[in-house]
Amino acid sequence: MDNLKPYLPKHPGILPYWLLIVCICSPATSARFPIHSKVIARTAADSEFKLSVVSIGNSFQAYTTTYYSKRIYCGPPAAPNAPPPKPSQLTRGFDLTRSPANELSARTFGTWTFLTSVVRLYAAYNINNPVAYQLAIWTYAVAFMHFMSEWFYFGTTRWGAPLAGPAIVSTSGLVWMFMQWGHYVK
Repeated sequence: MDNLKPYLPKHPGILPYWLLIVCICSPATSARFPIHSKVIARTAADSEFKLSVVSIGNSFQAYTTTYYSKRIYCGPPAAPNAPPPKPSQLTRGFDLTRSPANELSARTFGTWTFLTSVVRLYAAYNINNPVAYQLAIWTYAVAFMHFMSEWFYFGTTRWGAPLAGPAIVSTSGLVWMFMQWGHYVK
């Protein structure tokens, strides 16, 4: 693990590590590659390395499958008098036939996730730079606005595990970064 320390952010506090971890994780990652308690119990550097390795596939999984995008963007709920979906329409318990997500939107989501990851990665290593810090804040603000508008206005997603991850991460990241502005940016 000592070999990884030179590659980790050198700034004090845990916000740089949070940015590093979040830039590489998403709900799709945790659904596809669950992080077990053994990984969390290890040293911070070891956990971050494992999360980094997992994230390499996360940004690109949207290019190979629509499953995770369709889970997040599951569409409006079925009408109360609608017949239940046939078992052949269910994928791992999810009725993905109601989802508006398609191959193009999944790839766009993957590209967007990768771009925000790059911005957060730069912010993790340059957290004292006001421009990098502000750009990272904007990644959380845009994510928050996107997911909340999809939930409350467009109705393409519903509250549940697939939406909870992005909602919690974007909200906590946004609040935390605003609270820590004066500590990191002088």
